[in-house]
Amino acid sequence: MTNMTTFLGSLDRPSPPADLNRELRALWWAGKSEWSKAHDQVDSAAGRRAAWVHAYLHRWEGDIGNAGYWYRQAGRQVPDQSLDDEWQEITRSLLRELAPQL
Repeated sequence: MTNMTTFLGSLDRPSPPADLNRELRALWWAGKSEWSKAHDQVDSAAGRRAAWVHAYLHRWEGDIGNAGYWYRQAGRQVPDQSLDDEWQEITRSLLRELAPQL
């Protein structure tokens, strides 16, 4: 999985591709509107990437206070963009950053 086109195409499958890391699996489930499955992927994960995804998920849920906490853990501001735009931004960023590790 190295690009957004491939990632988006995989959303037609019943489960995420095996080569996705935890953060990208969370975004994959989020892309299928499966909040709980997405959250399960990052709920106990550490690190700024996981915190960014976790923040997005709580923003999507409408829990802005909790989202704010996770954005701070990620070293980011609460965005003023749409949820869809943020999902795409995070996904593209992680795909670029993590492609060599996939």
